[in-house]
Amino acid sequence: MPFGTKPGADGKDIDFNRVYAELLKPALEAAGCEVFRADEEQRAGDIRTDMFQELLVADLVLADLTLDNPNVWYELGIRHALRARGVLLVQGPRLSSPFDIYTDRKLRYRLKDGGPDPEFVEANKAALTTMALATLAVDAQRKVSPVYTLLPHLREPAWRDLLLQDKSEFGAAFERWDARMKVARAKCNAGDLLVLASETPTQALWLEAKRAAGNSLLQVRQFAFALEQFEDGLRVEPDDRACRSKRIVCLGRLGQHEEALEAARQFVVDRPGDAEALSLAGRVEKDRWQSRWRTSADLSPDRFRMAACLETASLEDSQALYRKAFVIDPSHHYSGINALTLLMLLRHLGGEVQQVAVDNLIGGVLWAALTAQERDTSDYWAKASYAELCLLVHSRDVVEKEFRKVATAAKRDWFALDSTRQTLTMLRDLQFRLEETSAALEILDHEIACSMPPFKPRQVLLFSGHMVDTPTRAKPRFPAAMVPRATAEIERVLDELQAGPGDLALTQGAAGGDLIFAEACARRGVRLQLLLPLPEPEFIESSIIPSSDGATWRRRFIALKERLNPPLAETPRIMTTELGPPPAGSSPFERCNLWLLYSALSYGPEKVRFVCLWDGGGSGRPGGTRHMVNEVKRRTSNVNWIDTRAL
Repeated sequence: MPFGTKPGADGKDIDFNRVYAELLKPALEAAGCEVFRADEEQRAGDIRTDMFQELLVADLVLADLTLDNPNVWYELGIRHALRARGVLLVQGPRLSSPFDIYTDRKLRYRLKDGGPDPEFVEANKAALTTMALATLAVDAQRKVSPVYTLLPHLREPAWRDLLLQDKSEFGAAFERWDARMKVARAKCNAGDLLVLASETPTQALWLEAKRAAGNSLLQVRQFAFALEQFEDGLRVEPDDRACRSKRIVCLGRLGQHEEALEAARQFVVDRPGDAEALSLAGRVEKDRWQSRWRTSADLSPDRFRMAACLETASLEDSQALYRKAFVIDPSHHYSGINALTLLMLLRHLGGEVQQVAVDNLIGGVLWAALTAQERDTSDYWAKASYAELCLLVHSRDVVEKEFRKVATAAKRDWFALDSTRQTLTMLRDLQFRLEETSAALEILDHEIACSMPPFKPRQVLLFSGHMVDTPTRAKPRFPAAMVPRATAEIERVLDELQAGPGDLALTQGAAGGDLIFAEACARRGVRLQLLLPLPEPEFIESSIIPSSDGATWRRRFIALKERLNPPLAETPRIMTTELGPPPAGSSPFERCNLWLLYSALSYGPEKVRFVCLWDGGGSGRPGGTRHMVNEVKRRTSNVNWIDTRAL
C-alpha cells in the first residue's frame, strides 16, 4: 500500500497511515492475523530481499489499490506469481478499476477528511475481517491468482527451498521454530511436537509441523493419532505427497485395509511413474495378506504356513507392485528386497516362480543395496536390505555377520530394530530358512534388549485441579480446610482406576490438587512426570507460595522431587526449556495445559484417564482447570470430576 499522505483521484489528500492503523490492521487482527507492513522492517539491508521473502511466505497479502502506485502493483504481481492463493484486494474511492483485476473481488472502503469514514469504518472492518477469514479457509485446490488460473500446469515454488540466506522476520521465526522441532523429533517427544505444531508462524510451516508430528507418532506406533495429523495436513494441501503416503500407512496399520487399498490405488493413479507410490501400494497389499493368515497369535507355525498357502493371490499382488516400483527406480532397494522376499515366499508356499525372475531380482537388489551404502555408509535401511538379501540366499555364518552390522548401524534405535524384526518374525512363522532366520532374530533380540524401548503405560493419568486458595481470596473455592476431603476423593478415584506400577501420571505440581494427586500416585508406584509452565523458581513463586500455608506446600513439592527417582519418576520438564518461550500474547499456563494433554494423548487417546478437582467455574486466569476440562472433553469422555462444591 502507499505510505504517508498522497493525493487521491479527486485531488484530495489521503492519509494511508490512518487507513492502515484505523481500518486494515485492526480488521486483520480480528481475523487472528499478525499484521506486518513492509515499511516496518527496521533492519539494515536490501528491502527487496525482505519483501520478496515476505511475499512468498505470508499467509495473506493485502494490496490497497486506491492509487495506481507502481510499487503496489509490482508487489501484487510478485505475489500472484509466487502463490496461487492468499491475496486480499481493497480500494478507496477511484475513478475506475484497472482492466487486469476488474473482475476480482475487492473491498471498497469509504473515506472522509483524508481517513476512514467514521460512519462506515466499523462495517468496513467487519467486512474485511470476514474476507480475511474466508480467504484463509479457502479450499487449497481453488486458485485465486490469475497467473495460476490461466496457466493451470504451473506449480507453486517450494517455499522452504526458496527461503533466502539473508535474515528476515519470517526466516528468523522459522529458524527458531524449526530448531525446537528438530530437538523434539530427536527425543521422540510427540507431545512437544504437537504443541509446536499448533504454534507455527505461517500455514506453510503448519503443514510442515503436521508432517513432523505425524511421523513421530507413527514411529511410536500411535497410528490413530498420527492419522489425524496427516489428515489435518491434507485439509490444507490435499495433494501433499508426504501426508498422502503416510495416511495410507496409518490406515493399513489400523487394519482399515480396504480404505488403505483404495487410497493407495488412487495415489498410484495420480502418480503413475512414482516408485514410492507403487511401493506404498505393495506395502498395503502385504499388510492385508498378513492380516488374512495371521488370524490368531496362538496358531502353530504349521497352521500359519497352511493359512498363508490359501492367501497367495494377495501375496502375488503385493509382490507385483513392489517389483514394478523397483523396475521404475532400480536404486529403490526397499522395493527390490520386498519384491524378492515375497517372490521367494511365494515359491516357499507352493507357488510357481521362474528362477530367472529370482536371479534378476537378486542381482538388482545386490547392486541397489551396496551402492546405497557407498553413498551413505551409515544408511541403516540399506544395510538392513543387504542383510535380508543374505538371509534369503546365503549361509548362516554370512547372515550372522551381516545382521551384526545391522545391529551396530541401528545405534540402539529401538524402532528401527523392531521394524526389521517384524520381517524376520514373518519369515520365522512361515518356517522360511528357519536356521538362518532364527540366528538373525537372536542377534536383533539381543540388541533390542540392550536398547531403550519406549515406555508403554497401561493407562495415562492426567490431572488438573485448583490451587489451594490464597489467604486473601474473597470467595472460597478450595480452602485449606477442604484439603483432607479432596485428598480422600483423589485417593478414591485412583483406587477405582486401579492406578499402580505400569501407569503414567502427568500434572503440573501446583499447591493443592496437583501435589495431592502426584503424592498419591507416587505412593502407588505410578511413574510420575511433572510438566512445569515456568522455570522452577518462578513456578514456586506463582503456583505454590501464594496458597494458604505456601511454605508447607513448597516443602511438599521439594520432598516429592527428592523422593522420586527413575523409573518411578522423571526429572520435571520445564516448558520454556523444552519448547522455548510461548508465542507473544499467549498464556504459559494455557500452553502448559495443551502440553500436558498432548503428551498424554501421544500414548493413545484410549489410554487417557483425566482426573480433575474443580468447582465447575472459571479460574479467573488463562490456562485454568476449565480450559483443561474443555480441551480434554474434545478428545475423550473418560473424565473423573471431583466437584469441590460437594466436598
